[in-house]
Amino acid sequence: MAAARSVVQVLLAAGVRFIVISPGSRNAPLSYAIAEAEHRMPDRLRALVRIDERSAGFTAVGLALETGAPVALVTTSGTAVGNLMPAVMEADHAGVPLLVLSADRPAELRGTGANQTTDQLDLFGSHVRFAADIDAGTDPGAAVQTAVDAAIGLLEGVVSGPVQINLSFRDPLTPATEPLAEPVAKQPVQTSAPAPVPEALPQPARRSPADPVSPVAMQTTAARRTVVLAGHDAGPEAEAFARELGLPLLAEPSSRARFGPQAIGPYRLLLEHFAPEIERLVIFGRPALSRPISALVENQNLPRARYLPRPVPWLEPERRSEQFIASLPELADFAGHGAPGWSAAWQDAARSAEQALDGLLREEADSGSLSGLLLAREVWHRTAGRLLLGSSNPIRDTDLAGTPGERAPLVFANRGLSGIDGTVSTATGIAIAGQAPVRVLLGDLTLLHDAGGMLLPRGEQPADLQLVVLNDAGGGIFSLLEHGALGEQPEYRAAVEKFFGTSHSVDFAALAAAYGWEHRVLRSRAELVSALDAQIRGRSVLELRVDRAGLRPLHERVRAAVLSNRQGWGVPGAEA
Repeated sequence: MAAARSVVQVLLAAGVRFIVISPGSRNAPLSYAIAEAEHRMPDRLRALVRIDERSAGFTAVGLALETGAPVALVTTSGTAVGNLMPAVMEADHAGVPLLVLSADRPAELRGTGANQTTDQLDLFGSHVRFAADIDAGTDPGAAVQTAVDAAIGLLEGVVSGPVQINLSFRDPLTPATEPLAEPVAKQPVQTSAPAPVPEALPQPARRSPADPVSPVAMQTTAARRTVVLAGHDAGPEAEAFARELGLPLLAEPSSRARFGPQAIGPYRLLLEHFAPEIERLVIFGRPALSRPISALVENQNLPRARYLPRPVPWLEPERRSEQFIASLPELADFAGHGAPGWSAAWQDAARSAEQALDGLLREEADSGSLSGLLLAREVWHRTAGRLLLGSSNPIRDTDLAGTPGERAPLVFANRGLSGIDGTVSTATGIAIAGQAPVRVLLGDLTLLHDAGGMLLPRGEQPADLQLVVLNDAGGGIFSLLEHGALGEQPEYRAAVEKFFGTSHSVDFAALAAAYGWEHRVLRSRAELVSALDAQIRGRSVLELRVDRAGLRPLHERVRAAVLSNRQGWGVPGAEA
């Protein structure tokens, strides 16, 4: 108990406000020490309980994404620790500060066949910034402080991310109800003084579109046909940069830069027309949503520069061919300001494309055919607060159909590894930490993958959370890839449906009822608009059912409608 209390003392001194616990016996000392601290300081510490470690891990990811501060995870030994691997991997690639506190058997029980015992040290390998194994009966304070420093990026050469402290505990694993005559451990545990609180914890990695961007003097005389590409986590600096220089802005939904006068909505359909005329490319964040963008980023004949003011966990610069620039003035000198008519040509084409897309989607809706594109368009337009976009089709539908405006939702997305796992749990963490409603746009398989995230322990006040589910009874994204065309061939139809379509017949109303969520099926555009405009209160599931078979033809019609007016777009500035 002295060792467990030392851990909690260091965490509190380091500014940890949330700890997520998955119940177990071996981690009982930590659970009791956390309970003591929460009882004494309810305003400084909140402990959440999740029976599924996978859900616990992604709940912690959501808490950390919202606050920007480190969040601790406590598990018992054995497979419990292994179940954190998906969340740790996501946190690794997204630079999220998770503190994994895994309980373990003492050294004398390892390798003896003792129940629930395995090799837990270095279980996460290269996915953690720091790992330490703490013997039973020794003070873990110094190691925990080093782990916190590594998690928040205070150690030299270390980017923020997950860490692991593996803590061994001997019996008894519960606090004494009266003073013990002798220390539990063979040697008294000497608890170190709490570490000082850092002067300033690192700010959240993801800045809000509403955050002011400090003006930067950017002087350039060159006029070029440059475009600004804002990928995941680019931040509002990308929008300010494009606006200052008068350059087209191609911003993914989770960039937090998809707003303002330079932002182009359905840009990936316009690239077929404009890509040959692009002279230079400036990259913010991590773009990874579409093949046209990937082709642009990988174009070795195109001068490219990536804004990299600080190291990021997902990039090894020596493996990339573009130029890396750390200052905005230098980046502006590379980009130049927009050539005459260059931005206007993009804007004209974008307006034409938006009108074509809007007309087609309204026509489809009027005929009774709803789609993921329509859903994404309405969700983007009608969400003013926090919005979590699920991986697979939902975020790509939003990228195509989400019209940029003067404002944008506060978007979150697990794009570290772009998995569909843990989405509901991540959203729960965001809602709890932000104390504000969260809307989630996700697919049916994504919800099923984290259905356990809908479970809350009795007594926990539910956060305001709305799951907007596109239910196409399977994996619709594969219809838009090569598998879709192959699935139209008789000899491959059954195999594509079995291995990629992954059809199911889950009753989401029954699933929601089992976990105590409200549920509603939306059968028309009018019902969709009404539901999205209503205030988010409590926990609800809005389900939109669509036919997966019509997805590929719909996207073909969208492309044809958008490109039908391309002859009138022109590319002013191409002669400069």
